[in-house]
Amino acid sequence: MARKRFGQHFLHEKNVIDRIVAAVAPQADDRLVEIGPGQGALTDPLLARVARLSVVEIDRDLIALLEQRAASDPRLDVIAGDALRVDYADLAARRGGALRLVGNLPYNISSPLLFALLASPAPIIDMHFMLQKEVVDRMVAAPGSRDYGRLSVALAARADTAALFNVGAGAFSPPPKVMSAVVRLRPRPPAFEIQDWNVFDRVVAVAFGQRRKTLRKSLKSLLSADDIAACGVEPMHRPEQLPASDFAALANRLVANHASSLDA
Repeated sequence: MARKRFGQHFLHEKNVIDRIVAAVAPQADDRLVEIGPGQGALTDPLLARVARLSVVEIDRDLIALLEQRAASDPRLDVIAGDALRVDYADLAARRGGALRLVGNLPYNISSPLLFALLASPAPIIDMHFMLQKEVVDRMVAAPGSRDYGRLSVALAARADTAALFNVGAGAFSPPPKVMSAVVRLRPRPPAFEIQDWNVFDRVVAVAFGQRRKTLRKSLKSLLSADDIAACGVEPMHRPEQLPASDFAALANRLVANHASSLDA
C-alpha cells in the first residue's frame, strides 16, 4: 500500500515502463542507481539489463521485500534510507565509477533532491526522473516563457535538461491528481564563469522573489542600477527575461563589490 507521508504513487503501466527503460538505455556495466523503487515496476526491467543495480528506499515494508529479493539475487544492492541523505560520492566509489540515476521521485522531495544531487561531488553521468509535469515544465523553461523561474536558471547553470514525455495519472496506483513527466538531466560545468555558487543562487532567489518587479527594484539590496548596467544587463528588465549567464554576471559583480569593500 502506498504511504501518503512518502508521497508514493506506484508506477504500473507497462508501456510507460518500457519507454523509461528505452530512454535510459542501460548497458550491462552501467553503475545504475534507482531512487524509490517502490514495488519494483522499474527495478525488474533495469536489473535484467545491468550486472548490478543499487536501489535507494525509505519505506521499511518495501525495504524488507527488496532485501528478501537481494538475499537470492546478489546483483541487487539495497540501500535503506532517505535519498536526500545518501552519500552518492561514497556510493560511486564503492561501485567503481560514475553513476547513472533513475527513479519515479516522490513529489515532496523532487526539487530538494535535484539540488542535492547537482551539488554533490559524486560523479554522475545522467539522471532520468519521473516528476510532476509542472516541475518539469519549470526545469526546461526558456527565458521569457511563463514557466521560467528560479528552478530554470539554477538548472541551466548546472546541467543539460530535456523533457522526454508526459505520463497520465492512470499509469500509477493510486493515481495522483496531477500529470507527470519524464526528464533527463546531464550534469556539466557552466559555459560561463560563476565565482561563488552561493552568491549566484542568492541573486537568482532574490530576483525571482519579486519577479514582477524590475531588476533595479528587486536587486536594490544587492546591486545598484549602475552595477547591473555594468554587467551588460538592462536594469529595467524583469528576471524572467535574463538567461543564466546574465545572473552569473550579476553574481560575479556582487562578489567583486564585496571583495573591494573588504580591501577598502
